[in-house]
Amino acid sequence: MTSFRPAPAWLADAVFYQIYPQSYADSNGDGIGDFDGIAERLDHLAWLGVNTVWLNPCFVSPFGDAGYDVADYLDVAPRYGSSDDLARLVDEAGRRGIRVLLDLVAGHTSDQHPWFRAAMDDPADDRYIWAPGGSPDGFVPSPGTRPGAYLPNFFAFQPALNFGYARTRPDEPWRGPVDAEGPRANRAALRSVMDHWLGLGLSGFRVDMAASLVKDDPGKKETAAVWTELRHWLDGAHPDAVLLSEWGDPEVSVPAGFHTDFFLQFGGPTDGLALRSLWSNGEGTVNEAWDPLDCFFDAEGRGSPRPFVDAWSRAVSALGEDGFIALPTANHDFSRLNCGPRTAAQLPAVFAFQLTWPTLPAIYYGDEIGMRYLPGLPEKEGSVLGPRYNRAGSRTPMQWDDSPNAGFSTAPADRLYLPVDPSPDRPTVAAQLADDTSLLHLVRRLVALRTGAPELGPGGSVEVVHAGYPFVYVRGDRYLVVINPRREQASCRYDGAVDARSLEVDGVRVADGGIDAQGFGYGVFELTGPSAGR
Repeated sequence: MTSFRPAPAWLADAVFYQIYPQSYADSNGDGIGDFDGIAERLDHLAWLGVNTVWLNPCFVSPFGDAGYDVADYLDVAPRYGSSDDLARLVDEAGRRGIRVLLDLVAGHTSDQHPWFRAAMDDPADDRYIWAPGGSPDGFVPSPGTRPGAYLPNFFAFQPALNFGYARTRPDEPWRGPVDAEGPRANRAALRSVMDHWLGLGLSGFRVDMAASLVKDDPGKKETAAVWTELRHWLDGAHPDAVLLSEWGDPEVSVPAGFHTDFFLQFGGPTDGLALRSLWSNGEGTVNEAWDPLDCFFDAEGRGSPRPFVDAWSRAVSALGEDGFIALPTANHDFSRLNCGPRTAAQLPAVFAFQLTWPTLPAIYYGDEIGMRYLPGLPEKEGSVLGPRYNRAGSRTPMQWDDSPNAGFSTAPADRLYLPVDPSPDRPTVAAQLADDTSLLHLVRRLVALRTGAPELGPGGSVEVVHAGYPFVYVRGDRYLVVINPRREQASCRYDGAVDARSLEVDGVRVADGGIDAQGFGYGVFELTGPSAGR
């Protein structure tokens, strides 16, 4: 593994919280969330115990793909406010001990970006990938005077920036080498963009489609080399900043230079099996190419924690102490926890697991109160990716209280970015704040427990006692965790310490050489007896 500066000390204690800015809080009544709205809700995050916020893209964009089609990396979209508003948000967050990360779209731009507008009329410009004659498979015909076609990364309006090809071919002249002028210019541009925002007080970036840079790249070796170069630059220029990758393959991305990679619904040789084996219940966002599976957090109890544990074990062995793995509850591209047949009653066990496993937890906005994935919404800013994959259902407005629009906005309902959950019993922050038995209060207590106990962090040891229903493990020889995601009661033998102090427990009993867990039960215990450090 390439030698990098150790990760900033603060990262090991990070509790991430992902904010989809257009759906979080609207301060000016136009129906779209903004920086000032987020700033007004920072006390919620501080109360919850969150210390690191990641914002989805907020740069200038035509919003064909909800901001992932960037038209200016150095300015923010007016619908969110101004750069000064973002700076104030970062400052106010910092006063509460909360760091802010931006989303960096590294592999492509909007077709409205000035770089592309220049390239489509200049055959000598190689900032993008152009086939000079004809339109090969996957390419889009040139919209300008330049002949030929360009390669998009995702949607047709997202031309791929040119970082070169790992394998060149004389009969395909667009396959330029990774050290050509265009790729060098694009690597320099990434440094400039990161330098600009880090200089204004941001703490790092979550990098979109981080594996997409170099094309035809077996094993992603050349793409990894790009990130290794950028990490070395970052270590020298901004040593307290971090890079999180949307790669989904920590065994490759972290050695390449990322401080953290997410387990995702895609990525790596198993196409995201580790995350899907926990949460994906066949509803919400479903890729038709995914092999059917029974997830572990399933009321019928047909799944297993083993696919996740095995993937995590392999990744940790490869990473050593050089980086971290982040485990999200959901994200803007994937179903919320409360989706399809999964009910609010099942969510406490989910958080008891997510906040005690040795990964960095990432809470998707609204999951702390159990917001639902809403099916059947209209397409919004590129949200539909397939017949069963509409991302809009995970992007609906945050539910703050029981006022109109759930407290998200004072705009008329028909002007909201997306509709609010119409259910009369939809969860809200205000209602759960008033109920100390609520999911919100539990998540807060679990976050506090985790941040106050190093053994529960990513550096603490884990011993799996029972990899089934219930799922039982011991953290740092000190904390016993029991998780039963199924509806039926579950039991297993347990020969460890029985002198255990209940910390967060619902429906779990440890005694007489065994563990009994009621349906959807969970328990976090502190082992206090003489055999606790077995």
